[in-house]
Amino acid sequence: MNAKASSEGEEEDLGMKTETLGESRYSGEVKRGQAILVAYLIATLELTFLFMQMGVMPYLAKSLGLDSVGFGYLQTTFGVLQLVGGPIFGRFADQFGTRAALILSCVSGSAFFLLMSISTSIPLLFLSRLPGVFMHGLPGAQKVITDLTAPSQRADALGKLGLCFGIGIIIGSALGGVLSTKFGIFVPIYVGLVGSLINTMIAMVWIPLQARPKSDHHVTENSTSQSGSVFSIREILRLMKFPGVMEVFMVKVFAGLPIGLFLVMFSIISMEFFGLEAVESGYLMSYFGVLQMVIQGLVVGKLTKHCTERTLLRLSVFVFAGVGLGMALMRTVWHYCIIAVPLMFAFSTLGTITDSILTKAVPSSDTGTMLGICASVQPLTRTVGPTIGGVLYKQFGVSSFGYLQLIVNIGLFVYLLKSKIPLREMKNQ
Repeated sequence: MNAKASSEGEEEDLGMKTETLGESRYSGEVKRGQAILVAYLIATLELTFLFMQMGVMPYLAKSLGLDSVGFGYLQTTFGVLQLVGGPIFGRFADQFGTRAALILSCVSGSAFFLLMSISTSIPLLFLSRLPGVFMHGLPGAQKVITDLTAPSQRADALGKLGLCFGIGIIIGSALGGVLSTKFGIFVPIYVGLVGSLINTMIAMVWIPLQARPKSDHHVTENSTSQSGSVFSIREILRLMKFPGVMEVFMVKVFAGLPIGLFLVMFSIISMEFFGLEAVESGYLMSYFGVLQMVIQGLVVGKLTKHCTERTLLRLSVFVFAGVGLGMALMRTVWHYCIIAVPLMFAFSTLGTITDSILTKAVPSSDTGTMLGICASVQPLTRTVGPTIGGVLYKQFGVSSFGYLQLIVNIGLFVYLLKSKIPLREMKNQ
């Protein structure tokens, strides 16, 4: 009897432990899901505030007596700061945690808008760009998602950030215009300041102290993210030595570079080539935002469940080549609206897939740094874009961007067909 009772007791204890373990796992899944949703929210708000100030910045600069050349220097300054800050921000996230990194980004955003709100002179306006070195809410959200999702789910989860980007473009652009027109040029800046402070509180309260599961907190023989300075260039460049990283990163940089140059010059092209007014350009930006939301938020995620990452990488480059041909033949804004669909598909797919591939190629303790390096691609384009894009546009016209896009991506497509770049988790099931 005692043996039977003991056996029943052990079975009951085992059942209770199993039930407790199941509840613990369920609770962990719920908390991870909440943290990812909060990361989406933080990214959406930061992008909304950023696009809101982008709409009023030209008018603020003009009111302070800054000419078009000076405004170009202002934009280049911000691009350089973002370019330098991206990898450093990633290293900071790896060493001090995702929550600390997101708080740093939100606090920097608050300082950014605070300095803008008191910019009564050109030097102060340039000074307001300085906090931009750590304004990386989108890479911060990517870091949260990377830490809390399985490799097979990563591309889909990262793709949904396209919804955040699209919402930011649409709401930010529209809200900035309405507020500045009805209440004054500084009101969108004040809204951005208050919103960034709220974003800081959201990050402090809702992002867990350790986003990455404990089982993933290991340091491999190739990972030294916890050692060395946050500003160590050697540690940042070390990631490029992992198999396949340099090759995929180069594809990421060059595949979209010609189109990136075109987009940097788009404000001028929309006026001179398409003959658009400011309001019409705003409508076109909203159209891009909707495309971004639909394609990256919905289409790309579904494709990652049925196609390998290698296939999607090749597909995005091939579509980019087709976009280049279309742009070379483009004559009206309606042509561009049609081309914008495959353009946004290629942009969204390339960005999502390369980010997913690169974060899988490095140790989990280095994903923040890798995402920071990836985030530096757009600032790099904004930095060199005005000079190179200006020369292409003035000397060879709008079609030159299309021909360059076509040639570069045909070369990359042939390279990807012949190369055997090692990819991890190639099939997302």
